Amino acid sequence: MKAVVKAARGHGHVELRDLEPASPGRGQVQVQVEAAGVCGSDLHIYHDTISYNIRTPVVMGHEFSGTVVALGEGAPPSIGLGDRVTGEPSIHICGQCDYCRGGQYNMCSQRQVMGYYHDGCFASHVNATFVHLLPENVSFEAGALTELLACCVHSVIEQAGVTAGDLVVVIGPGPVGLFASLVAMAEGGTVALLGTAADAERLKFARDQLGVAHTIDVQAEDPLRAVEDLSNGYGADVVVECAGVAPAIDTAFDVVRKRGKVSLMGLPGRKLEVDIEKISYRELVVSGGIGQRRSAWERSLRLMESGTIDCEKLISHELGLGEFQQAFDMMERQQGLKIILRP
Repeated sequence: MKAVVKAARGHGHVELRDLEPASPGRGQVQVQVEAAGVCGSDLHIYHDTISYNIRTPVVMGHEFSGTVVALGEGAPPSIGLGDRVTGEPSIHICGQCDYCRGGQYNMCSQRQVMGYYHDGCFASHVNATFVHLLPENVSFEAGALTELLACCVHSVIEQAGVTAGDLVVVIGPGPVGLFASLVAMAEGGTVALLGTAADAERLKFARDQLGVAHTIDVQAEDPLRAVEDLSNGYGADVVVECAGVAPAIDTAFDVVRKRGKVSLMGLPGRKLEVDIEKISYRELVVSGGIGQRRSAWERSLRLMESGTIDCEKLISHELGLGEFQQAFDMMERQQGLKIILRP
């Protein structure tokens, strides 16, 4: 099979290789990949700027959907050959620590993830441990984006606790910010999406196609004043930061109301200098979010099945597996929205 491989640590070292598909391990299923999403963290792996457990050589990719073609020993009895599925990136967890036993296995210190430590989905076949049946009305294309949606459900709902009536500021109108906006809106929040002049097309898409109530170009107007005008001078109830740069984090601490909540989703890939005194002086509750857990996956699939969130709207390009470099380059230039690779 053809596969996109991170061959060695360091910048680059990514190439298309011919590999033999490995048999599924105990408790796993093998999936013939129909669609695979390209994620911002894939760029971090390409540049080797992510603080996560990576082992090379490794097949990249962790967002996928497809058809079950083989079952490993002890595979889940609810999954059968021919089933349409999507799957979680987690390949191995210990199952015994407090986090695993409490359902927060994304915090397991022994967690190993496809595309980082185990071979991932930028290939014709992938072996997965935690898979979910796709609803009949959810396409493979949409199903491949379940992982990203679940990340946003985890950070926006489970971590930040967005509820109906909240004013939610989302900083960064990339794919993560757009999905975070949809999740906040699904919970009844009113979203103000912040971007720069370079994000004009994405901000327009958010207004016209996704129904985001307010979009703000922070280079054309003062974001603090704009958010104060939307909140009787108090600021946002919740801010979801999706850009992962110091100015955006400082802006998040500025535009949130006193005693408000800030969820940090953006991954800078390096240490940043930000004014953390604002957290104390404003009594802010700041949360991080990495990955997702089963509860977020189940909620995400319900949101798609009900039509509350239409993931296909955010797919801007579909490319062949051999065009992975073009996909990475487009993401570097912030062209398009969500890019799908077709093995």
